[in-house]
Amino acid sequence: MKKLIMSIMGAAVLFTAGTATTTHASSLNTVVNAVEGTPYKWGGTTIAGFDCSGFMRYVFNKYSINLPRTSQQQAHAGVAVSKAGLRTGDLVFFNTMGSGVSHTGVYMGGGKFAHASSSKGVSITSLSNYYFSSRYVTARRVTGQFMYDRMLGRI
Repeated sequence: MKKLIMSIMGAAVLFTAGTATTTHASSLNTVVNAVEGTPYKWGGTTIAGFDCSGFMRYVFNKYSINLPRTSQQQAHAGVAVSKAGLRTGDLVFFNTMGSGVSHTGVYMGGGKFAHASSSKGVSITSLSNYYFSSRYVTARRVTGQFMYDRMLGRI
């Protein structure tokens, strides 16, 4: 039964791929650049203001991927990925409050990630930034190959 459901879901994705909107066809860079500089707002989920997990939900919703609300919950979505195995579109998580996951962003490639920073709003930061490199916890992949290709603007 599980295989049947997965097959039906896979077919639905393939058959609806041709009806994707321009938002879906946008690359991750385009989606992030469009809201870069948006101010930080605790609990924010819109272009009026984002918190980190609200920003991730906004970005991934552009690719029809629903994420849980909080960074702690998002850190359990998808599958674990090693830091060395990161690819564009992976979620990255940090411990910025001293106890477990408290911040999230999306890996942009080239050692950088986009996030909603409490001090700078939506911005792109290097993973090697001292503050974040010392607080890195884990990464998760919530996209399959099809969505990965969409994030890169390949389809």
